[in-house]
Amino acid sequence: MGITGLFLILFLIVHVFINSLIFFNDGGQTFNQGAEFMAHNWIIRAGEIVLFVGLLAHIYQGLRLVFENRAARPVKYAAYNGSANSKWYSRSMGLLGTLLLIFLIVHLSDFWVVSRFTGIPTEDALGKEDLFAVMVDKFQNLGIVILYVLAMVSLAYHLLHGFASAFQTLGWNHKKYSPIIRAFGFWYSIIISVLFALMPVAIYTGIIK
Repeated sequence: MGITGLFLILFLIVHVFINSLIFFNDGGQTFNQGAEFMAHNWIIRAGEIVLFVGLLAHIYQGLRLVFENRAARPVKYAAYNGSANSKWYSRSMGLLGTLLLIFLIVHLSDFWVVSRFTGIPTEDALGKEDLFAVMVDKFQNLGIVILYVLAMVSLAYHLLHGFASAFQTLGWNHKKYSPIIRAFGFWYSIIISVLFALMPVAIYTGIIK
């Protein structure tokens, strides 16, 4: 669980970097160049296979962990104060993960399927496939924007627990370095999630055109 989690954490850095190219606010030209590179570079395409294997493994491990925990104690405590020694999001990773899985299915159908299979019908001023136009079209829908923002809230809480927990699961604990890992994980979780959430909001409000 820790290994696949760290793998996906690294992927998010690449994903948010490419998507953040929309903040150049140049009609999506820089973003489309980045998206085209990701779509047609054979190394990236091969990496997608590894990514999906890692993602499916993470989902499987998460579900297995939830069911194993429930099976270990089929009868609930008569009195239980979970907040005494853990955060609510640490106890809700199964729920947060499920919400993210639902979002991921929507997200892949909105963008990945279009860019990889069905094709993008328009081109930008540089003759690149205009994935940015697809993004702008999707984020004119307030319901979709709200879904994405709420999903990024779930992602933030999922990462707040998952980042430090991954290192702990692998036994990479040290009284000197663990506080640094926790602090880095906190800011990583916030920054990544806020950047992703800002994108649909900025497009919907017309800040990015």
